[in-house]
Amino acid sequence: MAKNKKAGWNGFSLKPRKEMPAGLWMACSSCQQMLYRKTVEENLNVCPDCGCHFRVDGPTRVRQLADEGTFEEIGANLGSSDPLGFTWGDKSYKDRIGFDPAKTATHEAILVGKTFIKGRGVVLAVMDFNFLGGSMGMVVGEKFCRGVDIAIEEGLPFVVVSCSGGARMHEGLVSLSQMAKTSAALARLDEKGGLYISLLSDPTTGGVAASFAMLGDIIIAEPNALVGFAGPRVIQQTIKIELPEGFQRSEFLLEHGFIDMIVNRHDLRSEIARLIDYCGK
Repeated sequence: MAKNKKAGWNGFSLKPRKEMPAGLWMACSSCQQMLYRKTVEENLNVCPDCGCHFRVDGPTRVRQLADEGTFEEIGANLGSSDPLGFTWGDKSYKDRIGFDPAKTATHEAILVGKTFIKGRGVVLAVMDFNFLGGSMGMVVGEKFCRGVDIAIEEGLPFVVVSCSGGARMHEGLVSLSQMAKTSAALARLDEKGGLYISLLSDPTTGGVAASFAMLGDIIIAEPNALVGFAGPRVIQQTIKIELPEGFQRSEFLLEHGFIDMIVNRHDLRSEIARLIDYCGK
């Protein structure tokens, strides 16, 4: 004769089940392994199993590259004037770019500031894909150029980390003009004998790839980063040709001479410091 079950017993435990706290685990987009998020963060947001480099936001990138406590932001108060009065859906462009700390840790798609990398003074600019896909608008262009001006005035190397989907359509031609504006600023830096180190992370595409990202005196890329103007799917659909394996990835670009080196995220600080010393800056 079966024993009577106690009321409320689910067959496994009388204690209520505890819910798993959200965000503790994550799946690697490359090897599909389940990873403890804290372990990944301590590993500079690189998968400990396959080495996949995950995207990081602007403040995280600054913490990874800059000497602790040395970053002094430039142009933090700048904001877009919404030149087109752009709206889509039930929100205006101004509403979309309003600072929301729940969605992003930055007020714009780029952070620029003076800092030190292993004791070497630099002007550092890092793009943030979490802010409208790291798109380049008037504020990105202005902050970038202010960074160049300070690099010229103080004789500092200019280090830029690109991570962008391209120009920001919400600002129309004003956004596209930033390609010429940033390129002209880098020409001034070059005329003054300044050093410009460009670091390409995943993804670096569109107007950013077609302007300042590929103009570095030295161009570094993280492993397997997507770099190009149009994406491979768009290109393949346009030209109706099967693209080579690994097309537009860092390794493909290095093999074809578009970039100078691929550097693991763990080695970036040391490599940038070495390059600055090598160039006598």
